[in-house]
Amino acid sequence: MADETPDETPAAAPAATPAPAPRRKRWLWKVLAILVLVPGIVFALWGWVALSYSYSQGERAGYVQKFSKKGWLCKTWEGELSMANLAGAPQERWTFTVRNDSVAALVTRSMGDKVALVYEQHRGVPSVCFGETEYFVTGVRSVQP
Repeated sequence: MADETPDETPAAAPAATPAPAPRRKRWLWKVLAILVLVPGIVFALWGWVALSYSYSQGERAGYVQKFSKKGWLCKTWEGELSMANLAGAPQERWTFTVRNDSVAALVTRSMGDKVALVYEQHRGVPSVCFGETEYFVTGVRSVQP
């Protein structure tokens, strides 16, 4: 009887189903997503609104005294315009930011000459990555003395 094989084959084992992820892990991922995504979205919207709408627009005339590309990670063009209103009066210095490289090239070429800088003021920009000042120069024109 040792050689006898059973007529019935053993029943197949039921397929193993993966255990559902613990609720705790799903909850942790949701909290992390909210803590990262919500502030990121708020920051992006705030930056977009602050840079899309200008608080004021205008022109300032004078001599560009200092102009350089600055920053550790976010490089921006930062400059200083010297404005003398009356002869003998102390100079007023106005700091500005240029975001466009073609406008930066125009400012660089006009250093030493009297120029009028066309600017937009954007208040509440969320980071110095966009510029160190709230005045963004958008154009340059030469002024005859």
